[in-house]
Amino acid sequence: MATKGSNSIHRSSSRPLLDLSKAEIQGNVEEKYPTILLPNQSDDLSHLALDIGGSLIKLVYFSRHEDQSTNDKRMKILKDKLGILNGNRRSYPILGGRLHFVKFETNKINECLEFIYSKKLHCGGWESHHSDSTNDQNAVIKATGGGAFKFADLFKERLGISLDKEDEMDCLVAGANFLLKAIRHEAYTHMEGQKEFIQIDPNDLFPYLLVNIGSGVSMIKVDGNGKFERVSGTNVGGGTYWGLGRLLTNCSSFDELLELSQKGDNRTTDMLVGDIYGTDYPKIGLSASTIASSFGKATLENKELEEYRPEDISLSLLRMISYNIGQISYLNALRFGLKRIFFGGFFIRGHAYTMDAISFAVHFWSKGTAQAMFLRHEGFLGALGAFMSYEKHGLDDLMVHQFVERFPMGAPYTGGKIHGPPLRNLNEKISWMEKFLQKGTEITAPVPMTPPGTTGLGGFEVPLSKGSTLRSDASALNVGVLHLIPTLEVFPLLVDPKMYEPNTVDLSDHSELEYWLTILSEHLPDLVDKAVASEGGTDDSKRRGDAFARAFSAHLARLMEEPAAYGKLGLANLLEMREECLREFQFVDAYRSIKQRENEASLAVLHDLLMELDSLDEETRLLTLIEGVLAANIFDWGSRACVDLYHKGTIIEIYRMSRNKMQRPWRVDDFDAFKERMLGSGDKKPLPHGRALLFVDNSGADIVLGMLPLARELLRRGTEVVLVGNSLPALNDVTAMELPDIVAEAAKHCDILRRAAESGGLLVDAMTNTLDGSKEKLPSVALMVVENGCGSPCIDFRQVSSELAAAAKDADLIILEGMGRSLHTNLYAQFKCDALKLAMVKNQRLAEKLVQGNIYDCVCTVSSKRC
Repeated sequence: MATKGSNSIHRSSSRPLLDLSKAEIQGNVEEKYPTILLPNQSDDLSHLALDIGGSLIKLVYFSRHEDQSTNDKRMKILKDKLGILNGNRRSYPILGGRLHFVKFETNKINECLEFIYSKKLHCGGWESHHSDSTNDQNAVIKATGGGAFKFADLFKERLGISLDKEDEMDCLVAGANFLLKAIRHEAYTHMEGQKEFIQIDPNDLFPYLLVNIGSGVSMIKVDGNGKFERVSGTNVGGGTYWGLGRLLTNCSSFDELLELSQKGDNRTTDMLVGDIYGTDYPKIGLSASTIASSFGKATLENKELEEYRPEDISLSLLRMISYNIGQISYLNALRFGLKRIFFGGFFIRGHAYTMDAISFAVHFWSKGTAQAMFLRHEGFLGALGAFMSYEKHGLDDLMVHQFVERFPMGAPYTGGKIHGPPLRNLNEKISWMEKFLQKGTEITAPVPMTPPGTTGLGGFEVPLSKGSTLRSDASALNVGVLHLIPTLEVFPLLVDPKMYEPNTVDLSDHSELEYWLTILSEHLPDLVDKAVASEGGTDDSKRRGDAFARAFSAHLARLMEEPAAYGKLGLANLLEMREECLREFQFVDAYRSIKQRENEASLAVLHDLLMELDSLDEETRLLTLIEGVLAANIFDWGSRACVDLYHKGTIIEIYRMSRNKMQRPWRVDDFDAFKERMLGSGDKKPLPHGRALLFVDNSGADIVLGMLPLARELLRRGTEVVLVGNSLPALNDVTAMELPDIVAEAAKHCDILRRAAESGGLLVDAMTNTLDGSKEKLPSVALMVVENGCGSPCIDFRQVSSELAAAAKDADLIILEGMGRSLHTNLYAQFKCDALKLAMVKNQRLAEKLVQGNIYDCVCTVSSKRC
């Protein structure tokens, strides 16, 4: 192995570049650590890195997914019009993929070896495994930790691979740097049982103090990539806790000792300030419950060891060590003027009491000026750093908007313990779920949420036990699969991307979370029925539907138990999790037949609607168009109230009823401002917009009778129109793939739409015929379609498709339509150009909370900021 510099990671030249652009996270509901998706990864990549410690083995491995990019005529025309270049700044092939995180107990290393062998991770994964195994013998896998030396021969003997050892501290720092720069809300605080996720500005990350608590403690001052120094440490760490705990309590494992601590009462062993003074000591700011001397009470009592409860001893030990680590860490941060302190390592394990104790110490000694912060992937820093040590891994250039975290059900391990072989296909996944996920996991209505308890720190109450068994993820955060999606970009028309928050509904409010979890639970049976019907009602689809219900119910149950389990979630994240769960069980489009039926019914009456609109004067027509968008937005299969309404009439009858009830003023009514911007006032006629982005919502009447007529009006005024649809199906939302066919049918009824669609490449055949022989001149404005980059009823403008980002650069009007995109998310979003937000509120609670109104009230908001 080549010689390394003291503080820089060695790059092996034997491996190609890992492209981590557009990464995101995906994971198992029972898994503590999520997987990372890498959509742009090179095809020829090492798939595995290891951190082999004394207690745990951590794996980070890569899996590829199919490249779904298209190269048809329409896309070529679209790229040409939007100025999207086909060239790439890299010269190697790009392929998407995921980063997964798995752990095993070191004493069960044979299970780890079997996992690697079953998935063929040592020879490139199932996708690239060939029958010729001669190359396997030459495989070199990056590894760190003491076990990389101890078990090197075993890996060679069992798998035929060599372990290329990387320095532990190098890997630790590299892994932490990557996570803090690339993953949104990777860091969080933990005080009094409450988690709060912190967004770190990548440009303001350094310097910071990284405290790694293993058997001992290392304190590392990190100044940049590859720039760090171990500035301090202590020999009182996790090994001290486990060693003394084993001697004093006879526990047989570290987890057993932690389990005891959550049922302990340290007042029986620790000497408190109140034991000395009888009350508080206010002069120096000490409460009566503050610990004056750990285990000090044992000096005042004539008791033998056997007379003390092991639970109390474990808690006293945990606090003694955690408080001291927190204090020493803060003093070192103070010494070097560091603003941030991040804690990680085997000792923490996501254990709530441990984190609270460390946080309390930092807060106490800093007088509230400093915070202890923890990392969601803290147990995998070393393995991730080893993964990054491959030559040209590409992680350094990754941006936070290129990662998406997802939480699939498909891992065969819970809480770090393997239950059966790796899952190779959906059938094996469902069989595993039927065995390990019992029906009792399902919830039809969540139980009321209780306020979080206190944590038994000095000055707080004694902690309450969560039961007789401490799950490894009982108070920790689930870690999913991190997806790297290089085609995602930040929407360029956001006023301030750093301050942008998509979610309007705050799910950190317990009552709010309880309400929406109940709504999702109640909607689940109907969704399963639709999903199964979309696949023909076969026995296979019924089995997959049952598995989906189990999986999504388990997600909801996990969130009821631990609201922060999946990180910082908004309502948009919950809705997307549901759609991802459907796709996980191969329900690609649960509302396919419904959308097709509603599209056909709406297209049948489009001609009459356009004739009616053309008979109106300009001002009346504009109002009628906006009324039409709001009225048609009633068709939303995600709303229980609307679903009940659909049983009372046909799609056209409901649309007409809704439109007839449109009476101004609406609950939020900025139409007059929009009218003035479009039509002007008096003799002043404004210039038309150059390009409008129309974010469409539902199929059927919503798109055909609402948004398409509005798009037509903009086209006739000389405005180029880009219809923005979902990349993947979600409920009955229209997708970008479906829009060209809908536009083609609508164009049969309208010359304006036909010409614009031809110009925009949506009618490729018709356009080709025109180019081949027609003398008719195409209009200067085009109607185009782009994907938004997501598969959810909502949209997060921090992560949109590259083609949408390209289309936005010349846009000066945005129209957001529907509850998901303009109410659930983006109600308060600010853009650099004119923005119109339109929605009918189809949920009573949302109507009361957001607009102080009632269900079916309408919202029309306008902000004018000409680019």
